[in-house]
Amino acid sequence: MKINSNIPPKAKKIPKNLEIHNDVRVDNYYWLNQRDNQEVLDYLNAENDYTKKTLSHTEIFQNTLFEEMKARIKEDDSSVPYKLNGYWYITRFEKGNDYPIYTRKKEHLDADEELLFNCNDMAKGHAYFKLGSISISPDNTLAAFSVDLVSRRQYIIKIKNLVTGEVFDTNIKNTTGSVSWANDNKTIFYARRDEKTLRSHKIYRHNIEKDVSQDVEVYHEKDDTFNTFVYKTKSRKYLVIGSSSTLTSEYRILNANHPEEEFKVFSARERMLEYAIAHYDDSFYIITNRDGASNFKLQKTDEDHTDKAFWEDVIPHRKEVLLEDIEIFKNYFVLSERSNGLNKLRVISWDGTEDYYIPFKSETYTAYTGNNPDFNSDVLRYSFNSLTTPTSIIDYNFKTKSKTIKKEQAVLDPSFNKDNYASERIWVTARDGVKVPVSLVYKKDLKRPEGNPLLLYGYGSYGATVDPYFSSIRLSLLNRGFIFAIAHIRGGEYLGRDWYEQGKLLKKKNTFFDFIDCSKFLIENNYTSKKHMYAYGGSAGGLLMGAVINKNPGLYNGVIAAVPFVDVVTTMLDESIPLTTGEFDEWGNPKDKTYYEYIKSYSPYENVIAQDYPNLLVTTGLHDSQVQYWEPAKWVAKLRDTKTDTNLLLLHTDMDSGHGGASGRFESLKEVALEYAFLLDLEGISE
Repeated sequence: MKINSNIPPKAKKIPKNLEIHNDVRVDNYYWLNQRDNQEVLDYLNAENDYTKKTLSHTEIFQNTLFEEMKARIKEDDSSVPYKLNGYWYITRFEKGNDYPIYTRKKEHLDADEELLFNCNDMAKGHAYFKLGSISISPDNTLAAFSVDLVSRRQYIIKIKNLVTGEVFDTNIKNTTGSVSWANDNKTIFYARRDEKTLRSHKIYRHNIEKDVSQDVEVYHEKDDTFNTFVYKTKSRKYLVIGSSSTLTSEYRILNANHPEEEFKVFSARERMLEYAIAHYDDSFYIITNRDGASNFKLQKTDEDHTDKAFWEDVIPHRKEVLLEDIEIFKNYFVLSERSNGLNKLRVISWDGTEDYYIPFKSETYTAYTGNNPDFNSDVLRYSFNSLTTPTSIIDYNFKTKSKTIKKEQAVLDPSFNKDNYASERIWVTARDGVKVPVSLVYKKDLKRPEGNPLLLYGYGSYGATVDPYFSSIRLSLLNRGFIFAIAHIRGGEYLGRDWYEQGKLLKKKNTFFDFIDCSKFLIENNYTSKKHMYAYGGSAGGLLMGAVINKNPGLYNGVIAAVPFVDVVTTMLDESIPLTTGEFDEWGNPKDKTYYEYIKSYSPYENVIAQDYPNLLVTTGLHDSQVQYWEPAKWVAKLRDTKTDTNLLLLHTDMDSGHGGASGRFESLKEVALEYAFLLDLEGISE
């Protein structure tokens, strides 16, 4: 497709009637879903050329931003070592390389280094590369690992002999990438995906001494609203097959010493009953919403009586505290809780003599347990950061109650001083009277009484919580006068499970209204103004962007929608598309007329109208398995044909990647540089 550099590409219209519930929708751009159609690829490349030419005057600035962000990152970096089964494991990066190197040392950190995987070598010749997971056999001699070379999260599992360095001929294709070893050092369990929908639907057993063709299917999850997975308990005693949907879960267990026996159902699935299990001593500990515990509670049961009828309370349900996770050690267990939006780490000894919280200060921080694979350890590893404070990896000793900072994130910028930045949490009263929290960060000396350019980020789906976190990359905006804000809108779990329930299904519009009301508050209270207000959301957050600019386009000067989920009706009606069947409890099933009409009333693609829209940058990946590339492509085509303004409308498709973007640690910064240059250019900032 040839284009004039001054004229945006225009996708041809091929009307397709989509009818259900006696309602006909006409989709003029349905044809763009043909990934292998050369005309589709030509259109995407034409949009890329148009974006590149439109922003060509920012190319030098984009490179400046890229080098600036890259320069803050320590290139020759390494992880904090962790010990597992007699070995210290370390991940490191070398200067000039995009990918990690995985190593280990036996017993002591001054022992000789063993090279496990050099991803820089493995990535050569591939436009995209990702090492999915590494699982070491119990005797430490073998590694099962997985790779994705396409960016559709369809991993190939391979086996490496860590003694000889030999990589076996084993190639187990179309898996989730996760592997669990039985205790015999020759049997692994893994999950396969459906070839078309990419749903993880089957668990297999593989004997490394046999051909893959002889792998045994041990479980088939036939309910297409569920996904299945397999893992090993931290105690190493049990292999666990999990099945989960949005609102329901079920587990099966098997003694890891007997991999060829049958898995036993832990407690049969019951709609709306969610639970997760952890093993300790002769008992299982269960985090569950059983009996109306909406914010979850902790229960326990013995190994021989796992049905829910035998579960007993350990930590009862608390209305104001969300129980998120449990980390089990030999002498203690640690609960990850959330209260009033803030992370809490609660330490409890098994003998009941100790029960306390690790203290944190601030209202804009993130704290979470880190990698703690050693069951016998007396040390909890956790991470802490805030909007103004770089990430620290901290070891907390249960016995001495002392903290040791093992690593602080290096920000290689001599001008950076965390004290030069300020953060705050404000509460916005939404239109229905509910108070919505917003976290903000800015550079103190650049904060203006009359308002600053402000980028408001939002997500608000799946109960996923966006905590206030530090970003060295974000400094490129803050140092140029931007305020960065996170709207903790309904649909996430920032304020507990009910916060999620209020932003899904037939209450989904609360998510959009919350974001709009937060935007208005920030403008009305002189944090910014309409001329300098910007918004950003990705994936389901891209749906958020599409919905709010349909409803209130005049609030924003510019919007970035990354891999946006914008064609909700058509996607949720197509059960052959990855993710669809598993998300009926999130969005509703539009085969039900009530949900159809509600979803249609907010779906961004359906609600594009002839009006002025803000400047818009839309990004996607050709191989995206989460949100198919054609959703943003169709949306942009329809916007371009319908909108009444002359503002920017740009579509950038990464022709080599998927939902997560480019695979290299620095390559992905080029995508951020493009986004930042788009925003800063709208502000007239070019250096």
